[in-house]
Amino acid sequence: MRHDPTHEISGATAAEIASSVRGLIERGALAPADSLPPVRVLADRLGVNRNTAVSAYRQLASSGLVVSQGRGGTRVSAPEAVAREGSANDATLADVGAGNPDPRFIPDPMRALAALDGHPVLYGAPVVDTDLERWAHARLGGDLEVAPEHVRITVTNGAADALDRLFTAVLAPGDRVAVEDPGFLTVIHTLRIGGYDAVPVSVDEEGMTPDGLRAALDQGVRAVICTPRAQNPTGASLSAGRAAALRAELADHPYVLVVEDDHFSLLSRRPFHSIIAPRHERWALVRSVSKFLGPDMGLALVASDPHTAERLGRRLRPGTAWVSHLLQRLSLALVTDEDVRAEIKAAGAHYSERNDAFGRALERHGIRARPGDGLSLWVPVARPAAEVAARLRERGWITRSGDEFRVSPDAAPSHHLRVTAHDLDDAAQDRLAEAIADSGGA
Repeated sequence: MRHDPTHEISGATAAEIASSVRGLIERGALAPADSLPPVRVLADRLGVNRNTAVSAYRQLASSGLVVSQGRGGTRVSAPEAVAREGSANDATLADVGAGNPDPRFIPDPMRALAALDGHPVLYGAPVVDTDLERWAHARLGGDLEVAPEHVRITVTNGAADALDRLFTAVLAPGDRVAVEDPGFLTVIHTLRIGGYDAVPVSVDEEGMTPDGLRAALDQGVRAVICTPRAQNPTGASLSAGRAAALRAELADHPYVLVVEDDHFSLLSRRPFHSIIAPRHERWALVRSVSKFLGPDMGLALVASDPHTAERLGRRLRPGTAWVSHLLQRLSLALVTDEDVRAEIKAAGAHYSERNDAFGRALERHGIRARPGDGLSLWVPVARPAAEVAARLRERGWITRSGDEFRVSPDAAPSHHLRVTAHDLDDAAQDRLAEAIADSGGA
């Protein structure tokens, strides 16, 4: 009979208990994916208050050593808890699962460097470039129905950094967070690593559903993460009616943090409809530049209420207190350049046109996929998506199974693939559509 190493957990305080578990992990006694005792069981075994055990698990979760899986309990973190975006780096296969923008449509930043104001920035200077702050206040705050004096601007190292800082600033490990299901890989990964309890909210062709949000609010979620347009992976965008319905569900929960991740922003062909009501107390709108200026730019703008902005600012630790002002000025120079703006508009038109073309190719082969907004298509398949993806790999294509985007680890098998085919010409798109149909898609 295998010895249960969790019986070696000891301590009378949260710090001592956390240190004991850390030691077991470091010695290899507890391996990735091993379960820890339920809080009540551990508290009874050690003779401590239940809150002491909760605090110990929260310390471990904040260090990334364990992850909370809701009813699935608390487990030792695995190196790769969820899938991540990016290329499979296999030159022998055609990768249509990476979700990347087309590099041909990413503006060359070098042409803006010479015009930058290169004055040095020293410690103690404002963390946000004043010109960028003014532009962001007009562009982000202007898209919200919030009074301008109640809008604050923060700059982070990309959307993932913004989400991580918002979660750690406002939430505690174990708090419940409403998240779209299927949802964005980075959000799912950040929630799991941080030890938050992700509550799945269903998504349809108009985005997050009111029924799903209502059920999540009834479960006591402390935050809601919503993609107002180009939802990843489905491509759904909120209609005006859907946004109003979601606002109505949130009306009695003004202190639930609402985070809108408008990642496609300048590329989107759809109108922006916010679920942040004028009098909602805790909110943040996040817009990164990665889709149109390139993932390597590593910058996101966050508009938020004053309280959330203050909490967010406290999470800007020494050493990462600000995003490089050179990068801030470069991003501003690019997004305010008329030629670059024209290139971004052309890129948005390209993605829309190529997605529509791929939708028509799929339809010719018996698959009806409604193109949404964004870089990819959410393709329905007749057989389980994991099985179809495996068959496609044998035929030379890498796709993303919808299972990778599910929030609940015990969800039913997905019958969707996320396919990024905007950089394929008509002939290649047709070959891919045929391969999907022949692999169990139709």
